[in-house]
This record gives sequence, C-alpha cells and structure tokens, in this order.
Amino acid sequence: MNMRAGTGSRTRDTRSIGPYTVVTRLDTRMPAHAPVSEYRFIARSSDRNRTVLLSTPLATVDPQRFMAEADASRYLLGSWVLPAVELAAPGDQTWHARPYVPALPLPTALALHGGPLPERTVRALAVALAENLAVMHGQNLTHAGLCPSAVLIAVDGPRLTCFGAARAAAPDGVPRQEIPGLDPGSLPPEQAAGGRPRPLGDVYALGATLAYAATGYTLPEREELPAELRSLIARCLSRDPAQRPELSELTEELTGPTQPDAPVGFAAPSRADTLLGPGWLPARLIAAIVHQAASVLAAEVRTPQQQAWTQGRAPSPDAAVRHSN
Repeated sequence: MNMRAGTGSRTRDTRSIGPYTVVTRLDTRMPAHAPVSEYRFIARSSDRNRTVLLSTPLATVDPQRFMAEADASRYLLGSWVLPAVELAAPGDQTWHARPYVPALPLPTALALHGGPLPERTVRALAVALAENLAVMHGQNLTHAGLCPSAVLIAVDGPRLTCFGAARAAAPDGVPRQEIPGLDPGSLPPEQAAGGRPRPLGDVYALGATLAYAATGYTLPEREELPAELRSLIARCLSRDPAQRPELSELTEELTGPTQPDAPVGFAAPSRADTLLGPGWLPARLIAAIVHQAASVLAAEVRTPQQQAWTQGRAPSPDAAVRHSN
C-alpha cells in the first residue's frame, strides 16, 4: 500500500474508472514472479459511500470475453468466492466491481510473512478452496483461473477471484503457455495446451496454489512439501487428470471422515469453518490486513472533476471515464 495508517487522512489526486475513483492498486506489493490476470484496484464511489475491489482487463485480453466471464461470476455460490456485483454498461470502458473485503493476495501474504505459510494455514486454505470449488462444479462451472494471485487472504478465510482467467485470455484450442497474466505453474497441462477448462483442471490449479502457499513455488520438488500434505498435493499436480483426487476426497483426507456441525439456515455444511478459527492466520498477516483496512478508510480521494475545479479550470467531459493502470 502506498498509504500509511495513523498519519491522518491524506488526499490523493487520482483518475476514475467508471463511477469509481481509485484509492490504490491492490497488487502494488506483489512479487514479480506472481502474474495477475487483471488489473485490480481498491476504489470508492463518487458519493464516498461504497468501497469496492474493481478490476479492468490486461491489454492482451479480449474485453468482451473479460466481461462475459465477469457476468458469469455473478452467479457463483459459496462462502469463499468473491463474485462480481456490478459491471460496466455495454459500450463503456471495461470494468467490473466486487465487494471490498480487506484482504491480501496470496503472494503478497507470503512476502509479508517472510516465506511459506504455516501448515495449519495451508490446510485451512486447502479445505476452504476445495469446498468452494466443489460448489462451483455443482453449478456446472469451472473456475479456470485459479492460481496464487487469484486467492485473496482475509481475516476470516480466503476469497476466490479472477474467475475464468484462462478462458478470457485465449479461446479453447489456442495454447496458453506463454499468455501474459497467466501463471504457467498453475495451468493444468491439458489446459495450457489449449484444452477446454474442466473440473479436474481446477484440482491441478488448487494443488499448485497450495504448493505455493507451503513452499513459495507452484511446482516444488516433492521433498519441499510438508510431509503431511506431500502425497495429496503431489496427486493434485499429476499430469494425468485421472490420477488427481476428487475434491471430496481431498477434503476428507485433510479433515477426517467426521461430519461437520449441522448447517445454519440454508447454508451448506462446511468443514473449513472448523479450521478457520483463531490462530489459523499468522498475526503478522492479520496486522497487515487491518493496516490495509485502516489506510483505505482514512484515504480521501478527489475525482478528476474536483481536481479540475481545484486547479481553476472546468473538468473535461470525459474526465470520469479515464483510468489509471
């Protein structure tokens, strides 16, 4: 973050994306080796009443495909997914917005932690992400863009973003190995070669993401993985989809055969809830998430129109539709 908490409110002259004014980039502290499939910003509405996580496509991405995937994400279910809730109007600048949840991209979390995350944290991430992927697959949807940067770490658990990133980057049948914004270590071999994204490809990407959380690499040597997670992650990373575990098998192996508590209301039973209690996340990361929330809350931003009036000139008609990359 390029703001400091505790120094009082600060005014930032920024440009707008649609009806929102950018507060900061979400990925300013991302390691260079962790590609992101979209530009992500924390932004505020012009009336200052709403803060959102706002995304725009990379220059290499087809805007229509980007918006189609964002539209599809609005129907995703599950506790650990962050779907789009607002989309740009047809013909306007390309963007979509999700609810803002104070959170760190997984690669940023490792950088701030100073290395791989504790096994307890990785195990909790594994169960939460596996459960939510299972819900998505039950909706006949495939994530297709799961990688470390697609996972945001919040205090109460992870959030899945970047839905459909691989499909947005290239149509089926086109090799995806070297497409900007995609993490080659997280792409299932069959998908990298141009195959249509399928549920077992999400299992491969989940294994790569968990390997990254546990070691700092998406494709580590087997011996680098924690002993109790080694076999499971290695099977997820099998080049043969048929050798990868089902998500239900993965969840049961990590939590045991016991059934979770009865669901509350209409919510699906979740084993992740039992793993995401106090202590699941290192204190340093909790402090960083709280710092982000405080910084965003304290930030005062001026829209391009306000900047123009402050400088003694009338704002240009298109000032509200320019954006900062």
